[in-house]
Amino acid sequence: MSRVLNNAPNVNAATRQQVRDVIARLGYRPNRAARALGSGQSSTVTVVTTNTTLYGYASTLRGIEEAARSNGLAVGVRVVESDSPQDVRLAVEHVSDPNAGGVVVIAYDTAGAAVFRALPPEVPAVAATEAGGLAGVERPMIYLDERQAAAEATRHLLDLGHRTVHHVAIPSETGTSARETGWREALEAVGAPVPAVVPVEWDARSAYLASQRLAADPEVTAVLCGNDDTAVVVRRALYDAGRDVPGDVSIIGFDDVPGAAYWTPALTTVQMDFVTLGHACLAAVAAEVSGEPRTAVDLRAPSLVVRESTAPPRREPRL
Repeated sequence: MSRVLNNAPNVNAATRQQVRDVIARLGYRPNRAARALGSGQSSTVTVVTTNTTLYGYASTLRGIEEAARSNGLAVGVRVVESDSPQDVRLAVEHVSDPNAGGVVVIAYDTAGAAVFRALPPEVPAVAATEAGGLAGVERPMIYLDERQAAAEATRHLLDLGHRTVHHVAIPSETGTSARETGWREALEAVGAPVPAVVPVEWDARSAYLASQRLAADPEVTAVLCGNDDTAVVVRRALYDAGRDVPGDVSIIGFDDVPGAAYWTPALTTVQMDFVTLGHACLAAVAAEVSGEPRTAVDLRAPSLVVRESTAPPRREPRL
């Protein structure tokens, strides 16, 4: 059987077909990790992601690549176009090839999560996920505790004197993200009103149109944004509506993208160490492939960085 599975030339056609028929009838799948190790192909890691440009995705990928180079491993990238069954199936088939090596899925969204859930059990795989991981999945998952960080950011705004905090939410794997959960818990803990979540897509136009409605509401004085890219769009919508940041409205972002400290005003945001998360994912999948204990990687907890875009609410109307 092994010669057929490995396409060895010294097998006659009739025998090869008989073996393939038995394999199909039994539904046999070779142990992918063992084949990779035995053939010396475990020097490759394949990353599955829906996006290579958004900051969180790109920074996690950067961390995986850095750690892979340090360990003499090559990295391939498979982009899954959507969470449609066809796109998920194609991605799963691609990374189930033994030549794909270990697999890291960046599962911050529905498409990545669907791929991770659908991977055959013999595929050595690890996922980077939102805080808490994917419900019902027993495979290794690594994440940053953004739920606590969102709660901290919300409490910062409440402590400044804001009556409540609005939330502009980016897409999520779960539909109710860890960032949204932390925001909601912080408001409920002090009995503050919980406004309706403002959902946006990844594109700037979606965020701008949604933000126009917030900017037009004089009761809105504090906004927690799902990421920094959304925060800069919210800032623009407020500017176009004649509202000052932080004089009229305080804004907090998420991720701490390069340059956030140099915006006007400098953005208060939650710093996320996606690069180290990528390091941890690479160490975990290497352990999955080799069968050795996972190497510990110290993940720095997300933390609030207070800058210029937050302030106490204005007590007197502007003249």
